[in-house]
Amino acid sequence: MRLTLVIASLGRGGAERTASVLASAWAERGFNVTIITVERDDVPAYPLHPAIVLRQLRVRDGMARHLLHGGIRNLRIVRALRYAIRDSEPHVVISFMDISNILALLAAGGLDTRVIVTEHVHPAYHYIGWHWQTLRRFLYHRADALVCVSRPVLDWFQTNLRVSGYVIPNPVALAPSPEHLDQTRDQGGHLIVGMGRLIEQKGFDLLLESFSRVAARHSDWSLNIIGEGPLRSQLETLSQQLSLTGQVRFTGALADPFPTLRAADLFVFSSRFEGFGNALCEAMACGLPAISFDCPSGPSEIVRNGLDGLLVPAGDVTALAAAMDHLMSDPHKRARLAARAPEVTERFGLTRVLNLWDQVFTDLLRRVSNAEKRQP
Repeated sequence: MRLTLVIASLGRGGAERTASVLASAWAERGFNVTIITVERDDVPAYPLHPAIVLRQLRVRDGMARHLLHGGIRNLRIVRALRYAIRDSEPHVVISFMDISNILALLAAGGLDTRVIVTEHVHPAYHYIGWHWQTLRRFLYHRADALVCVSRPVLDWFQTNLRVSGYVIPNPVALAPSPEHLDQTRDQGGHLIVGMGRLIEQKGFDLLLESFSRVAARHSDWSLNIIGEGPLRSQLETLSQQLSLTGQVRFTGALADPFPTLRAADLFVFSSRFEGFGNALCEAMACGLPAISFDCPSGPSEIVRNGLDGLLVPAGDVTALAAAMDHLMSDPHKRARLAARAPEVTERFGLTRVLNLWDQVFTDLLRRVSNAEKRQP
């Protein structure tokens, strides 16, 4: 099997991590794997199997979301991408995320290869511009398969674009053993962790507001927010306005967040919307009790409410603060939830995810074989 993966970048992010993990797993199985990225100055944030061929086109600065303003540049991307796909001679092309999917479908048109597009964010809450949405509506029918990370995402596409597809969650990596803990934590205190890119989608303003309502009653608790992004200064200002200085720490992006997760007592996932929820899974894999907004989509498929974590209504700051207060006050309840949390690695482990992908490949190649048999 020759696979070519197309993605804008291999920088930090859920889709980027997933692409890296899957590509390495397929290379380990003996597949010939090529990854094509299009961003300039793109440095892979996650390890890749040495057998993987990485081809970096370096033809784009950031996401060219406006089709008209970036028209010539996007045509250049499609042409470069087409040459790169053709040179890799894949049986199957797998693209990651909305605009990369569109560019890959355009680039692969007429080539003797199959194209699988993958969606990682709920499209009802993730606006990519009407130009791209129009192209998606017309082009997704050309895809040989659509893979979505959760059922609500696939349901949206089936309802709005009338396309069939598969649900395959992102694989959850096993958390490394706790060889060392985060030494930045005060001895004897308790730690809450939130993790993700510092953008509006991740709802860290809602997390800060919720924490501010219970922080005074739990003065021995602190909050670490792991991640980087354009809203960092705004969130730091909000933290000061809420009188949380000294109890909140912005760590920036961490190459290895697991020591901090292992050292924590509670994880809070405050996203306004998601596709799946990699950070939530990683925290639970570390044995952390988790509280999550029941946002669209992903958390309700990950957290078994009351068994390994708590779900609260999406965007409800009062409910989130109450749930935090409850678990911060009850170490026995935290321990009960934490005991079941690592089971997330069984439900969404790499082996299960690869088996689901095997079924997609089998179905796809069977359809190709049947089509060839029908030809005169």
